[in-house]
Amino acid sequence: MLKFLKIAKEFLKKEPKHISKLTNKKYFVHPTAVVEEGAIIGKGTKIWHFSHIMKGAQIGENCIIGQNVYIDKRAVVGNRVKIQNNVSVYDEVILEDEVFCGPSCVFTNVINPRSHIERKDEYKKTVVKKRATIGANATIVCGHTIGRAAFVGAGAVVTKDVPDYALVVGNPARQIGWVCECGVKIEFDNNNGKCPACGKKYVLKDNKVRII
Repeated sequence: MLKFLKIAKEFLKKEPKHISKLTNKKYFVHPTAVVEEGAIIGKGTKIWHFSHIMKGAQIGENCIIGQNVYIDKRAVVGNRVKIQNNVSVYDEVILEDEVFCGPSCVFTNVINPRSHIERKDEYKKTVVKKRATIGANATIVCGHTIGRAAFVGAGAVVTKDVPDYALVVGNPARQIGWVCECGVKIEFDNNNGKCPACGKKYVLKDNKVRII
């Protein structure tokens, strides 16, 4: 065990040659991570232990890519996105700016997968709008949109579109309220809402919420 730890320690001290070539010191890649040439990564982004970024993947500026994250070749990640440990962002998944993906949340891109049938031409797009949160261990069935600043609770299974600012929980996910951009539930009175934490004001009309 001591010998293994010594070898691991020496390995982590070494910086693979491809890192400085790819980053040009504009973003950080942990020595254990793999970033394929052709990946597009913005400045200030940090890519942590054992993650794998495929050729063609697009990642914006000032993102945090946690441990053991996989980002596919046709995935798009906006600016200031945080992806926690053990998340795979597959082809046709789009994460807009300031999205938060909790640990081990799951994305898919095929609605009816079979091992013996290749369906790469049937991928369905999933879009997570700006400032939305996906809780730990939540599953997003492909082909749906998570609205702006929406909040998907931990362990929820999303099987349909989620409106802007909606709070959804459970399996299948059901809406139980509305949330502010700061993540606190909005209190409504006669369709006029206010966040008790930050004071932002909202209006509810035709079962849709918008910020004032």
